[in-house]
Amino acid sequence: VSVQAQVLNLMLDLQSELGLTYLFVAHDLSVVKHISNRVAVMYVGKLVEMAPTDTLFATPKHPYTAALLSSAPEPDPRVRSNRMVLEGEVANPANPPSGCYFHPRCPYAIDLCRTTTPQLSEVVPEHFVSCHRAEELQLEGVMAEAMS
Repeated sequence: VSVQAQVLNLMLDLQSELGLTYLFVAHDLSVVKHISNRVAVMYVGKLVEMAPTDTLFATPKHPYTAALLSSAPEPDPRVRSNRMVLEGEVANPANPPSGCYFHPRCPYAIDLCRTTTPQLSEVVPEHFVSCHRAEELQLEGVMAEAMS
């Protein structure tokens, strides 16, 4: 872990000194939060949400993003987390479901989700999401210090 932290900090230093841009692919959300200015979340090869890091972690607009954030371990055992457990299996990318690829696992899916593929749209400035219900759902994010 200390070597990982050193490498990440070196990457951040080089980025600052040389004006670099990285495309960083990871599943470790604490690392993503530490190194990224913007985050894109994908589900079965499709972009479902993209926003500035702090915005995405605090106010996710896609149910899959909210589920990912809720799965991050809570370092304080006194804090109870509201983990969003997804039912079902990940969609097969070779034979995806109709409509939204996430609808079979989504607790908020409606008929429109099953039949029509949602388009990526900007729901608030710099926050893009591919979900028919993005503007009406109030999904939980994580506090900034919880992922630090």
